Amino acid sequence: MLFDSTVRRELARSFGATLVVILTIVLTMFLIRTIGQAASGAVAPQDVVLLLGYVALGHLPTMLALSLFVSVVLTLGRMYRDSEMAIWFASGVGLSRFVRPVLRTTWPVLLVVALLLLFAWPWGNRNSLELRDRYQQRSDLARVAPGVFQSSSDGRRVFFVEREGADGINARNVFILTQNERGEAVTSARAGRLERSADGRYLVLERGQRNESLSDTGARTLSSFDSYRVLVDEKALREAEQRPPRTVATIDLMLDPTPRHQGELAWRIGLLLGAANLLLLGIGLAATNPRRASNWNLLFALLAFAIYYNLINLAQAWVAGGRLSMASALFGVHGAALALALLLIWWRDHATVAPPWRRQRADGLTAGAAP
Repeated sequence: MLFDSTVRRELARSFGATLVVILTIVLTMFLIRTIGQAASGAVAPQDVVLLLGYVALGHLPTMLALSLFVSVVLTLGRMYRDSEMAIWFASGVGLSRFVRPVLRTTWPVLLVVALLLLFAWPWGNRNSLELRDRYQQRSDLARVAPGVFQSSSDGRRVFFVEREGADGINARNVFILTQNERGEAVTSARAGRLERSADGRYLVLERGQRNESLSDTGARTLSSFDSYRVLVDEKALREAEQRPPRTVATIDLMLDPTPRHQGELAWRIGLLLGAANLLLLGIGLAATNPRRASNWNLLFALLAFAIYYNLINLAQAWVAGGRLSMASALFGVHGAALALALLLIWWRDHATVAPPWRRQRADGLTAGAAP
């Protein structure tokens, strides 16, 4: 009872501190990246906080898994350095005895990781993608501020308008510079209005003129018009079959077992299995020499986490590309990781026992030294 309560209390305290540090670092990185995307025009500035929440929620399972792994390594590593492990080992408690209190402490976090991967991950990615698409698919006229020259989304047109009314549909003194492979054209009109149709949005210009020059021949044409339609924003709705697999619900991935869907499902299940395997791997990697003031065990643990996470992503790519089945990927990567973790714990448990040839040599030396 004392052993379990001590390990669980230390592990919970270390997990809380580690999670706060990792969340602070990762959220700061995501905030800087999101602000950069808003500055470049990829997302709306008013959606930065909301987009940051969706991104953080999607990556929360990885942060929780890393926090659990680091907390196990730090907790047991401190016990090694303070010689607490020597006391437990001398009392007959082996390293494998630490598996039960570690799992009893971390199973609620593993349950949260499973729920986030199965439900929150696709939901957050879907909402984040919708925010980006909604901002990218807004009309080019909506990008324009009164009295300011503004480029279109494809960079081929430059707009200048003076709006009237708060709806942003009617405009006056419209100026459009269009550049394409044929040449460039300058269109100006006294008034214009925005119309919607099945294939996109059009800016209908009234009482204006168009000056066009061809780049290959150098010919110039000047024409006047009473009404002229300009395509402002093509309709680009994302079809359901074109959605990335990371935005598809888990139940839909199971009902439609395409290679891309199976690859995404293998990643979600694999990250959950990886979080559990990392706990066992952390128990074996936490061993350190109390006579050396170093944290090489933590460095090796972080390296093991990076390798394991990259293997999960590699297995996802192989399954999505049809080179490997989902069952083979899960069994190959996570079965090997589980076997390695158990083998490492077993080796740590029996590392203090000298092999037979060393015991025979030690007995011989002792017998030779006796009078």
